[in-house]
Amino acid sequence: MDFLSSFAGFFQNGGPFMFIILATGVVILAVSFERLWVIGRAASVNSGKHTRDVRRLVKHGDYNQANAQARKVKGPVGEVAEAILSQTNVRDEEKLMNAADGAATIALPRLSRRLPYLSMLANSATLLGLLGTIFGLTTAFAAVGAADPSQRSAFLAAGISQALNTTAFGLIVAVPTLLIHGFLVSKVEAIVESVDEATVRIIRALNGGDAA
Repeated sequence: MDFLSSFAGFFQNGGPFMFIILATGVVILAVSFERLWVIGRAASVNSGKHTRDVRRLVKHGDYNQANAQARKVKGPVGEVAEAILSQTNVRDEEKLMNAADGAATIALPRLSRRLPYLSMLANSATLLGLLGTIFGLTTAFAAVGAADPSQRSAFLAAGISQALNTTAFGLIVAVPTLLIHGFLVSKVEAIVESVDEATVRIIRALNGGDAA
């Protein structure tokens, strides 16, 4: 309860820019949860085990079962594996790679969609905090110049408080957003690497290679 009352006072003393930063934070939360859900589902797939299962079936010549195994996995790795295995009569590595690249081009951009918004919104929150700082200081100095000498210190303190609170709130929103953005980007990069690995291993298995 003390924390809520303290935050309410902190927010109220920050001035009008606090509401804009708060709205930015709400948008950031919505985008973050949506991306965490989508990327988390794709990252939860055990791509190594899936690739090994498909390769084993391919080496045994059971292409229909391998294709069925690829369809079981919902995500980029499964979609790329299915695209490769759909070329049942093709053994040309370049054509198989083109099929994999085509599937990856469709599947992978879905993961990074809206991720750039997070870094943009984090920068916006920081800049809004700085803008609120300038607004607060300008208001404080204008009030000090026009106020009665006995009230100048109070007006100056209120203006500086508004300026510092806005800056702090902007950073409170921006810093976690940048951390979340970095985390999600690293997850997407790991998925891309797993797709590339699965592509190479399955194509080599189709061509009789012995990739480990």
